Amino acid sequence: MRLSGRNARRVIFGAMNLATGHRLFLPRQHGRAADFEEFLDWIHDSYRGWHVALLLDEDPSHTAGDPTTLAWSYEIDLLWLPKRCPKLNPMDTLWGQGKDRLSANKQYATMDDQVDRFIDYLQSLSGKEALHTAGVLSEHFWLKHALSKNFCGLA
Repeated sequence: MRLSGRNARRVIFGAMNLATGHRLFLPRQHGRAADFEEFLDWIHDSYRGWHVALLLDEDPSHTAGDPTTLAWSYEIDLLWLPKRCPKLNPMDTLWGQGKDRLSANKQYATMDDQVDRFIDYLQSLSGKEALHTAGVLSEHFWLKHALSKNFCGLA
């Protein structure tokens, strides 16, 4: 039995269509390059025929290996956010609200129970609610002019 050290944790990869608010979530045990590649596979399968651009920070799972090769083969553009600017990613605001509502000062029976409730909560938001919460509908959203009917921007 370990008295100190590692707390249970999960990684949730997520993307949101900035035109519709549709969201994809993939919970994983780890946040490794292979996990991110699986997420790219899922995005590719979910958005076939769309032009997809993914906003990414410099998380090690996003930069390990060579994610650009797989993304390129799927015709997914990887857009890298500046370092230390997570607030530019609309998903960060959505994550924050979910964490505040479901994770702050609460203990769940299992980590998987917490993950399920977190994802259920974020999926329960309508597309418009998710876009509003993420700041995409703001007059001052920094990518507002980049969004068009032919662009499936995923945060």
